[in-house]
Amino acid sequence: MTVMNLFQFAAADLAIDLGTANTVVYLRDHGIVLAEPSVVALETISGAPRVRAVGIDAKLMLGKTPDNVRTIRPLRNGVVADLEVAEHMIKHFIRKAQGDRKLRRSPEVVICVPSNSTQVERRAIRDAVSNAGARQVWLIDEPMAAAIGAGLPVAEPTGSMVVDIGGGTTEVGVISIQGMTMSTSVRIGGDRMDEAITAAVRRNHNLLIGEATAERVKMELGTARMPADGEGRKVLIKGRNVARGIPAEVEITGAELAEALAEPVGQIVQAVRMALEHTPPEIAADMIESGITMTGGGSLLADIAPVLADATGLAVVVAEDPMNCVALGAGRVLEDLSYRGVLHSI
Repeated sequence: MTVMNLFQFAAADLAIDLGTANTVVYLRDHGIVLAEPSVVALETISGAPRVRAVGIDAKLMLGKTPDNVRTIRPLRNGVVADLEVAEHMIKHFIRKAQGDRKLRRSPEVVICVPSNSTQVERRAIRDAVSNAGARQVWLIDEPMAAAIGAGLPVAEPTGSMVVDIGGGTTEVGVISIQGMTMSTSVRIGGDRMDEAITAAVRRNHNLLIGEATAERVKMELGTARMPADGEGRKVLIKGRNVARGIPAEVEITGAELAEALAEPVGQIVQAVRMALEHTPPEIAADMIESGITMTGGGSLLADIAPVLADATGLAVVVAEDPMNCVALGAGRVLEDLSYRGVLHSI
């Protein structure tokens, strides 16, 4: 067999961070090969829905579809809300990640799950991945995968804390010797922040904005603490005036967004403080040195690390590649047999 044929028949095992907002796929021996929104567009023809678009193409349709097309996010709060649509989405991402490789067997898949998900929720995720074509499905808790991806010493008898802020959930894990000493999960994340911004803009400006606009404003201007000058930068946003029913444009400030985000940020901080309260004292002592590592898209919110540091008294750092840490950690477990002890099967 030629070198090219050997490459074509290379192992196509995958690690998948199946997130509420985004799905990231890691291909064995190749690294991250796909990162797309967890969105599916369905078109109804003669009463039977069919998949119109998946991923980035489907997200571009959010809020802009005709009556016969609807966009669906099949995961809510990190768990499967629509099994059939989730299967279509996972199958699409697996095929796209594998590319033109000729496979002799179905892939082995490591999939990330929220640490507090129930057995029923875990089975739903496993079944969705199995039905999408996986030969073997392994589950790994998101905080563990995030810690491995961030390069924390999870195999050492030293305590480390990771805070992973995703689209639907915030995962807090205290890890030592390849095990989670303490973990908690709250259903607060990027989606709740977007909802808070949407509600604030409607309340303060009588303007109705869409999900995509709220997310864009959060990324451009969102902040976890009030700007020093009491106002901050300004940005123009467009939407529909609720009272007049016509398109309109208003200017909002960083201070308005900080006020809108205060509640979800406060709930994340409270979840971390509660985790610290239930951490064994010897591991708590380790964290004076190791601090807290933040991962996930929510960790990119301006000033959230300093706010968490002020609330806990610990050093807080954002991982080098926070958006991909969970997938990178799951991928490392897929490739390194010494980490296989952190995997679960149902």
